[in-house]
Amino acid sequence: MTSRRKLLQQLAIFSTLSLSSCGWRLANVSSNSISSHPRDQLYVYSWTQYTDQQLLTTFTTQTGMKVIADVYDSSDVMLAKLQAGGGASYSVIYPSDYMVQKMVAKKLLSPINHSRLLGLDNLFPQFHNPTYDPNNIYSIPFNWGTTGLLYNSEKLAKPPQDWEYLWQNKDILNKRMTLLNDVREVMGATLRMLGYSYNSQNEKEIKQAYQKLQSLKPAIAAFDTDAWQNKILAGDLLIAMCYSADAMKISQENPKFKYVIPRSGSSLWTDTIVIPISAPNSVGAYAWINLLLQPEIAAEIVERLHISTPNRAAFDLLPKKLQEDTNLFPPDSIINKCERLTPVDEFEQVYDRYWTQLLS
Repeated sequence: MTSRRKLLQQLAIFSTLSLSSCGWRLANVSSNSISSHPRDQLYVYSWTQYTDQQLLTTFTTQTGMKVIADVYDSSDVMLAKLQAGGGASYSVIYPSDYMVQKMVAKKLLSPINHSRLLGLDNLFPQFHNPTYDPNNIYSIPFNWGTTGLLYNSEKLAKPPQDWEYLWQNKDILNKRMTLLNDVREVMGATLRMLGYSYNSQNEKEIKQAYQKLQSLKPAIAAFDTDAWQNKILAGDLLIAMCYSADAMKISQENPKFKYVIPRSGSSLWTDTIVIPISAPNSVGAYAWINLLLQPEIAAEIVERLHISTPNRAAFDLLPKKLQEDTNLFPPDSIINKCERLTPVDEFEQVYDRYWTQLLS
């Protein structure tokens, strides 16, 4: 399930090049500007891990439309591109929950016509009326999860239990740990460790989190949301702050990598599907959402990409092993300690100021 995530090098249409060394491949990716918007093409702007060849092929088979997907690993990168006018080609975008609120406030999203959707009632009850988008007026949930720590269990004899582990073991972890390149996630986790809210609007608390991070910075290999995956698989890293969706993917490749949701609490996020106000192909956008609402398709995505579905009908189709995986589907005892990131409006400048100081 922030940031959770720099714009990657974009691949050529129908490319078979792998992204990193993941078990899936992204196809139909174009970096070219689009001068026309034919109805038989659908342009999607998505998180790096969400659009694979099989899904694209299935959509084309069902609809006759070709999908061209651009990818990002940071909500801020996505928003900046849209605000700069570079997003007019996209009919489907995958913002995280708090970013949906920001995009609504900036009038970037089109209200979703629920009468054009099939299977919306398949969602778990908690996803029908989310706080970030009451009644799903502007967004449909696609994946949810947490932010935590992925570590090499063969190299670290004592497993991490909380964020404080990074500070307590910074000599062992020196230059072999990474944090996300996301101000709200990194500051939020540190705030939570200190006993404050992820969404604090108290500058004294923000400064305290900044000072705590400053003491850790010399031991941090990088602030990185995606490249850490290859590095940890290669043995260059011992631990990485990451999103659960990415952690599950790495754990599937090599079970020695274990994921932990810190006991003091973490962020709880939902990645959604929205239709931008400038969407040139709304017919294709609704067809895409309806594809993802199909229980069989949603269940296949869980098994293939190891992400957590908000679709109850899809969950019921999953093997018991996946249904009982507490990293994919955490129990209430863990979820109750987590917080959703929410927009902090003008106070965001305070976060950005301390983040800039930290990175400089």
